[in-house]
Amino acid sequence: MKNFQIFTDKTAIGLSFLCTIHCLTFPLLIVLLPGMAALQLNNEAFHIWMVIAVIPTSTYALTMGCRQHKRYRLLILGLLGVTCLILAVALNETFLSEAGERILTVIGAGIIAYGHYKNYRLCQDLGGCACLEHRDDFSK
Repeated sequence: MKNFQIFTDKTAIGLSFLCTIHCLTFPLLIVLLPGMAALQLNNEAFHIWMVIAVIPTSTYALTMGCRQHKRYRLLILGLLGVTCLILAVALNETFLSEAGERILTVIGAGIIAYGHYKNYRLCQDLGGCACLEHRDDFSK
């Protein structure tokens, strides 16, 4: 179970970076490589699918980390980041400008990545945590 939690932390970090890279570089790629426009990656479906992938991954990993390390602020931080992503999709360009949507998405993705990074590092840094790898009876 612990390995799956580490995997979901790393997956959520990767999804956050993918989302950030998409938001910041895709407009530039369309200008530089017009053939990229045919891929239709700049529509709202991409954002919706990313949020659908991030919600269960982040929720699981941060909840499991919260149970093990009792760092509730990381769970709250991760949920704040997920909320930013959901708001960016829900409000889209109707209520936000395109720049506002991108800014909210990048902020949310950054918060999520930071929360998962801290969650992952807690197991590595704290020798006395409740993780299976650090239990005396498990290592014998």
